[in-house]
Amino acid sequence: MLDGSTAGNETGLAVLQDRVSDPADKTPSSRFLQAELELNAHLRGLTFGEPVRYVYNPLEYAWDPHRCYVEKYCQPGQRVLFLGMNPGPFGMAQTGVPFGEVKSVVNWLKITGEVGHPADEHPKRRILGLGCTQSEVSGARFWGFFRKLCGEPEQFFRHCFVHNLCPLIFMNASGKNLTPPELPADQREALLSLCDAALCKAVEALNVSMVIGVGKVAEHRARRALSAAGVKVQVEGIMHPSPRNPLANKGWEDVAKAKLADLGVLSLLSNS
Repeated sequence: MLDGSTAGNETGLAVLQDRVSDPADKTPSSRFLQAELELNAHLRGLTFGEPVRYVYNPLEYAWDPHRCYVEKYCQPGQRVLFLGMNPGPFGMAQTGVPFGEVKSVVNWLKITGEVGHPADEHPKRRILGLGCTQSEVSGARFWGFFRKLCGEPEQFFRHCFVHNLCPLIFMNASGKNLTPPELPADQREALLSLCDAALCKAVEALNVSMVIGVGKVAEHRARRALSAAGVKVQVEGIMHPSPRNPLANKGWEDVAKAKLADLGVLSLLSNS
């Protein structure tokens, strides 16, 4: 694995700046990656105090597989954006892919790339990249559901894309994961205002007609941000597949399937 969290990101920025300066290459994936790189630059200016002790940004140290994911699956004509909140410690934090449970990323999505390290790692939350053996339940449920539904990833990504509002993962001194809502109010709003602006750029780059927040927090934040910016897009939500959600543990797939049927999305995805 590579040492250093920003070298690949800086190389990516230089390459993308060359690409997006060419009007013929303003593809959705190129515009999407440019919005993410700009967000990274803004996020580097933030500081976080207690209870935050560690901050990882997989869009820097795991830029290689993340770029692979975007360039492979972000394409014209997609109508729906599934939006998560931020990375999990054994998902996107390891792979650079939203809801990125390793087996799903490697075996179904066929994502490749080298993963480096954040500048400061918690000893109990080491980054092992695509070789991480611990599964993330939320990601396994999320991608496992769409694998059953679609068969092949191309069927899913013909109509949909998946993104996280915030690329950062936060931990306290013990290594416990902290979600953005758990941050002090001033730090949270400084963070999410930048992420909101980047989301608006991402939605415009993708030109989707619907954003589906995965979980109430992502749904409410997306609705607020996109409405305030005047971005004309339908915002909906589905239950989060987290094992900390008792309802999700009783049958998340059935709940998600019913909601997607109501929204008219299920018929786009079925491989039958």
